[in-house]
Amino acid sequence: MKKQFFGTDGIRGCVGEHPITVDFVLKLGWAAGKVFAKSNKGRNLILVGKDTRVSGYMFESALEAGIIAAGVDVGLLGPMPTPAIAYLSRTFRAQAGIVISASHNAYQDNGIKFFGGDGYKLPDEIELEIESYLQQGIVTSGSNELGRATRIRDAAGRYIEFCKGTLPSGFSFSGLTVVVDCANGATYHVAPDVFRELGAEVVEIGTEPDGLNINYQCGSTNPELLRQKVLETGADIGVALDGDGDRVLFVDANGGIVDGDELLYIIAMFRRANGFPCSGVAGTLMSNFGLEKALAELDVPFARAKVGDRYVIETMKKNQWELGGENSGHIICGDISTTGDGVVAALQVVRAMVEGGKSLAELCSGYHKLPQTMINVTIKNPVDLDSNEAVQKAILSAEKKLAGNGRVLLRASGTEPVVRVMVEGDDGSLVHELVHQIAATVSDLVS
Repeated sequence: MKKQFFGTDGIRGCVGEHPITVDFVLKLGWAAGKVFAKSNKGRNLILVGKDTRVSGYMFESALEAGIIAAGVDVGLLGPMPTPAIAYLSRTFRAQAGIVISASHNAYQDNGIKFFGGDGYKLPDEIELEIESYLQQGIVTSGSNELGRATRIRDAAGRYIEFCKGTLPSGFSFSGLTVVVDCANGATYHVAPDVFRELGAEVVEIGTEPDGLNINYQCGSTNPELLRQKVLETGADIGVALDGDGDRVLFVDANGGIVDGDELLYIIAMFRRANGFPCSGVAGTLMSNFGLEKALAELDVPFARAKVGDRYVIETMKKNQWELGGENSGHIICGDISTTGDGVVAALQVVRAMVEGGKSLAELCSGYHKLPQTMINVTIKNPVDLDSNEAVQKAILSAEKKLAGNGRVLLRASGTEPVVRVMVEGDDGSLVHELVHQIAATVSDLVS
């Protein structure tokens, strides 16, 4: 069966447009409750958390009602990072965790994504089973069988302690000044405290959510504000999270942006140098070729997965590797967490700085990024790029000009209505020229 609603990261869309509507989400909560109740795994409990966008309150109530109607208890976490909900689903022995979030998207969007009781994203067969229940009418359990709702008051504190516990006992960031940009999202009340309680002097930005400003001109998708604040305050580093806290990027003391590929390299290099597990690294089709070359110099195997952290995790599991991620800042330390965790990944990078006595820029010096440019071409309907003669001709022409010293990648986004056109190579000016030529061809097709 083909999934109708679930994409690469749950169900996502514009608020008020099907399927991101109150009636659909109510039924989704009921369907999920029925499926997880059948599993007989964990407590009769589903945890529900959200980011800070204004529509989250509405969808939280809808999910709560649907789950309770299915006869399952609900634990309401309030605003919490996506990785925190994965972690708490395990520690509460819940049947599942549900996240109300559209991650790095603007406030007009929202979404629903799921974790099993083991803290991992759901397998396809469970998502398909939930969709099968969506085809049925809601049948409310009898009054004596209804679920109950409880608000979990100490969720933030539990996650803060978990994050701190990923470092050795007594480890300190004392002497470091860190600017933390929480994107006015779900980490606003946890990430600054993690760094502060570890001894760093913390400068906060993006910690005043109003329901509408999530990811707006801040966070990992817009790090310019962070860069300015690092330079203004003379901070050692800046840490930029996204709206739901599963992505992280850094800014070094000189204002340089450090992306997910570079962070993967730093963590892998630190682990190899200090005898910690690093049997291989899983990246994606978008990972810079410079990462592959740098890891080869460390004698660390590397493999590319499809874009999306669930595919990265699949590759990690297949190869029994501990580390993986995306250049967007999804970093998975598989021996610590079950999903991308921006705060946890940030702590591993800062630990490498502290123990190595080096600046972030110095840690990045062994990694040489190839010029890479990506253009997002907006689409209204799915397009078949593989069979379009003009697009394929443009790709072949570009690959010929790159002469084996680069690559071309076109893919439809799984979270946004865009086709991503990426070109990478040794010659930056040629890369810039080619990516615009191909993007123009794709734009002509979709228009």
